[in-house]
Amino acid sequence: METKVCIIGAGPGGACAALQLAQLGIECIVVDKAVFPRDKVCGDGLSGKVLTILERIDKGIGERLQQAAFKMDSWGVTFVAPNRIGMDIPYKPDYQKHKNDPRGFVCKRIDFDNFLVEELKRRPEIRLFEGVSIDNYRLEADGYYLSDKEGTFQVKADVILVANGAHSAFTKDVAGIKMEPEHYVAGIRAYYKGISGLHTDNFIELHFLKNMLPGYLWIFPLPNGEANVGVGMLSNTARNKKINLKKLMLDTLATDATMQDRFKNAELVGTIDGYGLPLGSKKRKLHGERYMLIGDAGYLIDPFTGEGIGNALYSGRIAAQQAAAAISANNFSDKFFDAYDENVYRILGPELEVSTKLQKLIKYPWLFNLLMKMGSRNKQLKELMSCMFHEVDLRKKLGNPLFYVKLLFNR
Repeated sequence: METKVCIIGAGPGGACAALQLAQLGIECIVVDKAVFPRDKVCGDGLSGKVLTILERIDKGIGERLQQAAFKMDSWGVTFVAPNRIGMDIPYKPDYQKHKNDPRGFVCKRIDFDNFLVEELKRRPEIRLFEGVSIDNYRLEADGYYLSDKEGTFQVKADVILVANGAHSAFTKDVAGIKMEPEHYVAGIRAYYKGISGLHTDNFIELHFLKNMLPGYLWIFPLPNGEANVGVGMLSNTARNKKINLKKLMLDTLATDATMQDRFKNAELVGTIDGYGLPLGSKKRKLHGERYMLIGDAGYLIDPFTGEGIGNALYSGRIAAQQAAAAISANNFSDKFFDAYDENVYRILGPELEVSTKLQKLIKYPWLFNLLMKMGSRNKQLKELMSCMFHEVDLRKKLGNPLFYVKLLFNR
């Protein structure tokens, strides 16, 4: 088979790229080793970015997501500092006035990813192949030649968009991006039923508990009375301190005074599963001749919140637009795809930089405690943090030390 664009991976980033190409009238092939619906170990939180990007591609997709029964509306995030001071940060400062238009959702990845795959199947421009693993990549002068291990499935593409996740062999072997423990989070995830004290507006919770720093525990409410509960910690910290994340989480839920009370009637549903998060706390080259890396395959996960889905969608759309430009110019060179990196880091860079600084901030509990204390009392800081979710440029303020100095003296 031949195609202008082959997308490896039908998760959020790959699906978004394919849908954007379809909107531009460009046919593509999407290949995924899984057969959908399939589960994916994840935090299950969808920030406002998800709906924003889907609406930009096609308002109909956004409308169908909002009407979907598998997800639950979420109106913000609760941050809890080591000193147990909590701060509710709504996705919109005046969200009570906009209860009919949530910007965030929570839903299981098995449902959300399958929703996107069903959207792919609606489009005649997209050919989807499930249950096929691309194991061989060969770059020739006229394109990339891709095949499975046996060579029974073969595709020639002018450009490939690599969206096959955190453990992408292409990212490692071709793009040369290796896992670095200081830029990688080890995570575990479990589903619980019957947790008490969940926010009435389904705020997701990030608890920066003292015994977990510089990691955190999360609680994301889900439909049917369930919640996604997990722990994430930098891999180098977990390794150096020989921390067993599963034991740490279970011990904390059983012995921490607050968690013990909230989980006293809770029931574990299913198993506790682990996964890795490649962080965007370091700038990397996301392209080469005839290829671009999308989402987790490009190490674009937020270093502070662990969000990966929104960034995968953003990078998927940008990659699709750059692929369209390359097809129009008949130029698939490494140099031509420089623009992809420039656009990804122009749009996501300020946010990733601030999140990297905030991630480093939690290494110092007293400073993080101070920030939460100030935020709980200071309307300016609270509104700024709320605006962060939909006005990326404002995040730059949080990366400026002078901002905190002003806050300290204006309390």
